[in-house]
Amino acid sequence: MKEFDNYIGVFDSGVGGISVLKELVQAMPNEHFLFYGDSAHAPYGDKDPQTIARLSGDIATRMIDSGCKAIVIACNTATSAAAEQLRTTWPNTPIIGIEPALKPAARAFVHGRILVMATAATLKLEKFHELAVHWGSNSEIHTLPCPGLVDLIETGDLDSRAMRTYLEEKLGPYRGKVDAIVLGCTHYPFIKRQIAYVMGEIAFFDGGEGTARHTKRKLQEHGIEAPADQKGRVVFRSSIEGEGQRELYERLYHLPLY
Repeated sequence: MKEFDNYIGVFDSGVGGISVLKELVQAMPNEHFLFYGDSAHAPYGDKDPQTIARLSGDIATRMIDSGCKAIVIACNTATSAAAEQLRTTWPNTPIIGIEPALKPAARAFVHGRILVMATAATLKLEKFHELAVHWGSNSEIHTLPCPGLVDLIETGDLDSRAMRTYLEEKLGPYRGKVDAIVLGCTHYPFIKRQIAYVMGEIAFFDGGEGTARHTKRKLQEHGIEAPADQKGRVVFRSSIEGEGQRELYERLYHLPLY
């Protein structure tokens, strides 16, 4: 996994974390990033927490051993299942997670109707329930598990007939009935346009931008920021071998999110 020293490792169960990577690069263009997509085991959302923690631990170990200075868990499910374990294992390495952006949504739409799209695993985890109780007490929160949506996004065909049918079936009942949508999986920002086609004009919230700000603060706190004149690089790696997978990662990285 080694390409350069002192890089920021970013990982997800597949292509979704690339949406977070884009925010990280925008906030810190002078940093080196290595993105690792565990597409061979995607999605994490249908796995038990112990399996997710093991897979996350294996990836983090390889990153630490190859010279990374910080790790961003660009996956809501893996953050809930593995972040604390990873921080305990490597207490001197900044390990930043992501969580559904329910807080900014609830602040923007006090007493509003908020739909949270996420994997079933994320919606079941205690961390999400804590967020919902703390930040959603004054709002009307609707949760929508989306099994199979990650698999559709992983194909890279975001405008497929199957995608259109899926989103219409899932989101159609909420059309005109919610004020905002929280994208509780890092894969979902890639289909904002497709979601808006079903829902009409609507506010979106995801955790990518906040995660990027938090990562930058952590680097400053630890005194490990890259030199201001360094030209940052981005390298992609996948648990699925072959140029085709990395070409998909590159294409999604350069795709506008909305």
